[in-house]
Amino acid sequence: KATPERLKALQTDSWSSWDCPPKTFDWEYDVEEIAYVKEGHVKVITADETVEISAGDIVTFPAGLQCTWKVLKTIRKVYTFR
Repeated sequence: KATPERLKALQTDSWSSWDCPPKTFDWEYDVEEIAYVKEGHVKVITADETVEISAGDIVTFPAGLQCTWKVLKTIRKVYTFR
């Protein structure tokens, strides 16, 4: 889970925002993305595992990741690419 100090160090205030209502869709990351989830709940499903992400989580998605997003509760996040 994120702490105020970690969010400040990452400068999340300057990141882009994105939100999505409940739905399921396939996604592939061309570049690495780091995201801070402000609200919501999602399952990210890969060929190897299923990871649940929810409010307060900081997540890194590696370049090349192919996955399915199953948004269970409207998600609101900020993100940046590396």
